Amino acid sequence: MFVRLTFLDFLPHQVDNAKKIFQDEIVPVVKAQRGNIGIWLLEPTDHEDHFISLTEWATQADADSYDSSGTYRELVDKIKSMYRSKPNLKTYNIAETKIVTTL
Repeated sequence: MFVRLTFLDFLPHQVDNAKKIFQDEIVPVVKAQRGNIGIWLLEPTDHEDHFISLTEWATQADADSYDSSGTYRELVDKIKSMYRSKPNLKTYNIAETKIVTTL
């Protein structure tokens, strides 16, 4: 699996509006993309930290297809006027883990 994290720094007076647009307009579009497993907006417990948009994908190819389609840029631009600084995208593979149990 593959994960995309977009770090978002919202203007303090725009946080509620940004969260509403994320839920109402961005989540449905991302969920409809091929290979999307889920999307979440992580809200910082420290108000000085950034929000994080986390999307999980079945494969990196699915995530790359979403990005190259222009949909990601379109969605990021929906809340562009609410940013204090430019969003930062980072991508990760989900490491395979082995669970060992002892009896």
